Amino acid sequence: MSALSAPYMHDEAAAFEFVESVLWPNGAVCPHCGGVDRITKVKANPEKRIRVGLHRCGDCKRQFTVKVGTVFEASKVKLHLWVQAVVLMTASKKGISAHQLHRVLGVTYKTAWFMEHRIREAMRSGDLSPFGSGGGVVEVDETFIGHDKTIKPKGEKKSRGHAHKHKVLSLVDRDTGRCRDFIVDDLKKATLLPILRENIAKEATVYTDEAGQYNKLGDEFEAHNFVSHSKGEYGRGVVHTSTIEGYFSIFKRGMKGVYQRCEKKHLHCYVAEFSFRDSNRVANGVDDHQRARLALAGAAGKRLKYDRPHV
Repeated sequence: MSALSAPYMHDEAAAFEFVESVLWPNGAVCPHCGGVDRITKVKANPEKRIRVGLHRCGDCKRQFTVKVGTVFEASKVKLHLWVQAVVLMTASKKGISAHQLHRVLGVTYKTAWFMEHRIREAMRSGDLSPFGSGGGVVEVDETFIGHDKTIKPKGEKKSRGHAHKHKVLSLVDRDTGRCRDFIVDDLKKATLLPILRENIAKEATVYTDEAGQYNKLGDEFEAHNFVSHSKGEYGRGVVHTSTIEGYFSIFKRGMKGVYQRCEKKHLHCYVAEFSFRDSNRVANGVDDHQRARLALAGAAGKRLKYDRPHV
């Protein structure tokens, strides 16, 4: 059976029940007062303009649906279409463009673009726990993508190097298989070291390439080792950055082949999307259905409005 054949993909009432099971695993919670004991479900009645999924709180006397306080709030797009979009974005290894999504869902391109950015916000993780806790291994590397117009404005000739490109710093925890990304303005040690200190445990072992900005990381963490790509060395046993480079290969194929270009103000949204899928991949024990549920769970508490399209 197709992954898009589930009832909650096509029926609005079933979609509400599915999202409620994800966001309210222990029963409905009033988003206005936090009440849980005196909540009743209001039966939908189109003739009386009573919408699907409506609940009433006996404490504060206010009505609400599971969409309140989430990225779905106040959207005129049907919830079952939102669920379809979440499934398509979480199951597509290299992403799905807004043009493709608008053709599949039958919505306008502007609506599809809006939906994708809101789903990316739901994918953003608020986890701040340091990588490498307990003495684990953390790979650190950077990559370059696109064209940073703040450095080279449109029309100026671009050099062969990477100075004019967007810079992404990434960390991968080998024990958990999770990754974390940061958009940085430059690759100076003064810029990167505070990020590494905040996101890597002191007892961790760090593997990098031979780039100068990673010199003396052994003074900051339990151990530091590196491979010399300039000498044709890509691994010495467990010392390598192949894990993070594999993640970069998927990220670049998606950004160049699917999304094609991205402004710097939106780049953190796209990075969050690829990081979410990589951290919650099959190799980490997360299948497509579980990944979609995780993205839906991340939608809570992230109400975003049309007048903030860059978020």
